[in-house]
This record gives sequence, structure tokens and C-alpha cells, in this order.
Amino acid sequence: MSRVLPLANGLRTDHPVPGLPFVDDSHIPIDEGPEAIEAVGRNRGQGMWGRFDKIRANRSWRAFTTDPLDHELAWAVRHHPEHGRTVLLVRDRDTSYLHTEWDGDVLLFRAGGYWWDGETWLRPSQIWDPVAQDYERRKARLAVTVTADDMLDGRAAADRAYIGKMATFDPEAAGPDNWLDHLALWAERHQEQKDAPPLQRCVVDISSPELTGAQLIGAPELAELAGITASTLRAYISRGNSEVPRPQAVVGGRDQWARAVAEDWVEARKRSYTGVEEAMSAGDRDALSPGAAEVRDRFTADFQHTLYGRPDVRKRWVLRHRNKESVTEIADELAWSVAASLSRIVPTDHLGRTVRAAVLFDFAETVEMFADDEDGTSPNWWHLNLTPSVGKMLDWYVRCFPAEAYATIGEIQRQAHATWGAPAIDTLRALRSALSLDGDLTDQQRETYFALLKPQNDAD
Repeated sequence: MSRVLPLANGLRTDHPVPGLPFVDDSHIPIDEGPEAIEAVGRNRGQGMWGRFDKIRANRSWRAFTTDPLDHELAWAVRHHPEHGRTVLLVRDRDTSYLHTEWDGDVLLFRAGGYWWDGETWLRPSQIWDPVAQDYERRKARLAVTVTADDMLDGRAAADRAYIGKMATFDPEAAGPDNWLDHLALWAERHQEQKDAPPLQRCVVDISSPELTGAQLIGAPELAELAGITASTLRAYISRGNSEVPRPQAVVGGRDQWARAVAEDWVEARKRSYTGVEEAMSAGDRDALSPGAAEVRDRFTADFQHTLYGRPDVRKRWVLRHRNKESVTEIADELAWSVAASLSRIVPTDHLGRTVRAAVLFDFAETVEMFADDEDGTSPNWWHLNLTPSVGKMLDWYVRCFPAEAYATIGEIQRQAHATWGAPAIDTLRALRSALSLDGDLTDQQRETYFALLKPQNDAD
């Protein structure tokens, strides 16, 4: 018996109602497992590909393959041991994106990215949680799961539907008006299968107040919520920028978004890298951060004094004195002013304490890692490792503030000895090794600097 399974136009796996007709998938080994599905398309020729991945946390899997009859289309399958299987026909170019999204607890997509985890419907994932290193799970309000049994009320007739064939299928064709008839045909064939789950467990759609007509907004309202123009929003959508969420519905040929999804998008924009920068700007013409604006104001005064307050410099702006050499000399003086004021830009006292804490933290991790290999004596110097980022920061500190870094390294040596009994010379060797690997000091600079730090009663 040929199987009939839901088809989605492009990546519209979330708009099955009304949907396209069901399509025969009997030429794909759906029942033989993910390896068999992958094998249909993987390394089978130009324009074909397949892949499967197991999700060990819930013993489920997902797989996809290019359709062997039409390489513009592909089959994507998601299987869960408790909740069953979903099979989708999508555009082949969208398989990798869908395969990535269809992971973890995500079992089913509907309404422009709303997803079901087997118990709860959640909104499209947009708000990043830096602690969990995942998107926040925001539940759809008062969501109800709509099953095939809920939709089939006896008025649909399977004899008015048909099974699509891959040889004649047109993904650009409009969906049928009598989609419930097609669902009735699917239900009829489904119930003929061995061990088929009852229709009361076959999930078809989501119903939520968030998705009612009164809660849908168009592009102008979405742009207004985000504080951008409608033309900017259209540009974002056409270029795929700013992660504009997929619309929840299409009404009269126009995309519509749930207000809750739109508000989540606006919040995500505010929490983004660009959004944080805008929120923390000094509000001036250049949209600088408060710290950068302070630096600009400080050097505006310095440069004004150098260029205008000093008669010997000011006279160089007379046209006959305005040449490359004079400009180079003045540029050099201005650059010297910035370099000499570096300690007014960077809070060196606080930076030193921060660098010390980072170095000791890295040391602690490596000492703990090798603790089982030690016999109770102090750790060897090669056990005191730094991560590349900490090593580069210490190197920058030494290059820019050598005197302050000198005192900080002394504190590191003292603390390492007090905590782990590490001799000062061992700590110094570890730091020098880290800077040689990840730093920008020249060999000569590093040798000169660490020679000043080396205890006089120790020899290399």
C-alpha cells in the first residue's frame, strides 16, 4: 500500500492547513530507518545528498534525502519513539536548515515556527539565553493541540481527494480548497497500516489566542514595533538580515505575524550585539559608547591645544608651511599624545587585578587537572598553563604597561607560592612560556623583561 504523507511548499512545514495534497512516498524507504533514508541520496550523484542524526537524549532521530526522481525536492523525516513520525517534502536547498532546526525536543513546526515538544507548544525561538547557551523556551498562550480526529467531523469525503505523484507534482501549484477531504483520505490509508496510532494522537495543528486574526499584524505594524521603516523591514526580509521571524499566516497575499512573535523579535533585537551598542551609546552624533565618547572629548581638548593653543604649531597652518613634512610632524605629536595618555584610557589598577585573577584561575584549573599525577609535592612549572586569551591579555598588559605588569606578575608569583607551593622561578617560566606561544613581544623584549623579574638567587 502506498503511503501518503504531508507535503510542504518550500520550508513551509508550518502551514499544513490548508495545505498541499498528500504525496506518495513509497519510493523512499521510510520504514527501514534513518540509515536507509540517508543512503538514498548520499554520494549517489551530482545534486543529491542525504544525512541522518540520532538524538540520544530522547532516543529519536532525524534524516533527509534528495528525492531520486526530482532533485529540486527532498524528503525530511523526524521519528520519536513515543510520539511517532513526521515526514515532509521540502525544497532540497532547505534541507540543511530544516535538519539543524529539527533537533532536540523539537518534534513539529506549525504557524511560522511555533513548535511542539510532545507536551507543550512554544513560540519561535528568538531570545538567546547566555547562561543556558540556548534559546529561551516561551510557551504559546493557552495553546491547544489539534489532532486529525478533531478536524474530521464526518463532512470530509476521501473520494474527493487524490494522492500526488512525484512524476507530476508541481510545488508551485496552489493548494486545494478541499484540504479536509485530503486529510480524510490520509486518515483512511493511515488506519489501514499495522500498529498505526489512533487519529486522536495524530497532531495536525496548533490553536492559540496568539494566532487569532485580532492578534495578527502586518509588515507596517511590525516595522513600527521595531522602530524601523517599512522599507527597511522589506530590505531585511529580502536580504535575510536581522533574523526577521517567519510570518504566522498569509492573508490576502500579505504576510502576517503574531503580535507575541513580533514583540519577541523586538526584544531579541534589543538584546543583540548591535542592540546593546545602541542602548549604551552616548546619544551623540557618532553613536559612540559612553567610554569612547569620554576618550573623544578628552583628546578633542588635547588636540585643540596642540593645534591652536601653541603658536609654534598654529603658524604651520599658514599655506606656505603646509606640506607633507609639517603634517607628518604634527600627526606624530598628536599620536604621541594618545600613546602617552593610555593610562587615562585604560584603568590600569583594576586591569592588573583582573589579569592576576584570570592567570591564577587558569593555573588552578591545570593544577587540579594534574593533581592525580603528583605525589604531594608542588606542581611542576609546565603544569601551570594559560589559555590563549589570558596569555594574549597578559602579553598586551606587559607591552603597554610594563611597570604595572611587573607588580602584577610579582603578585601572581606570591599567590602561586602561597596556594600551591610553586617556586617563584617556576611560575615565571610558565608565564614566559605562555607569552612565547601566544604573545607579540619579540624574543629580545621577552628575554629582557623576564630577566628583570627573575629572582637573583635563581638561575635558569
